[in-house]
Amino acid sequence: MYSYEDRMRAVRLYLKLGKRVGATIRQLGYPTKNSLKSWHLEYERCHDLRTGYVRSTPKYSAEQKKVAVDHYLGHGRCAAATLRALGYPSRGTLVAWIEELHPEIGKRIVGRATGSLPKSPAVKQAAVIELCTREESARLLAQKAGVSRPTLYNWKNQLLGREAPASMKRQKKPAPDSERAKLEQQVESLRRDVRQLQLEHDILKKANELIKKEWASSRNS
Repeated sequence: MYSYEDRMRAVRLYLKLGKRVGATIRQLGYPTKNSLKSWHLEYERCHDLRTGYVRSTPKYSAEQKKVAVDHYLGHGRCAAATLRALGYPSRGTLVAWIEELHPEIGKRIVGRATGSLPKSPAVKQAAVIELCTREESARLLAQKAGVSRPTLYNWKNQLLGREAPASMKRQKKPAPDSERAKLEQQVESLRRDVRQLQLEHDILKKANELIKKEWASSRNS
């Protein structure tokens, strides 16, 4: 059951995002495409929504429950990623399944699933650039960003694509004298700067492609 506040939040965000169904559902983690359009039509017609709306609860098999929970636990414990990848269930239903199948960690998972704050695009971009130009482990960078290591790599895949390397290849070199060491440090620093600029360019290019796809999809929906 979606509360009046949940439905109004969805409709307002839908309007704010230029009636882009996919973008609205991705950001909120709910509802279905048809539900969102139905709520919007009701809002357009009445300038408000009914307070007693109840949605029918979909029936899912035990296998579907297990697949959803396993995906959640195996992909950085990100509810939005699971809902986006599988297309089901609602965020609240997923939390209930986690408590049902993993009661020993249910409380901790519920807190992360419902209480964690989403990271801004700027934070994600900075973390991905650090990942791809890093001199320390990905695990440490993930801890600095406040996420799990798989989540950090998921951000990299979202912003740059799976084909983009997650680190710079370093050339092995013999022990240099002091002057040569300084020059090679400068070269390495320049390589990192160039790599960072290239990553920023690639991220902007990827984001532009996604915006164009969403815009085309919203025109067709």
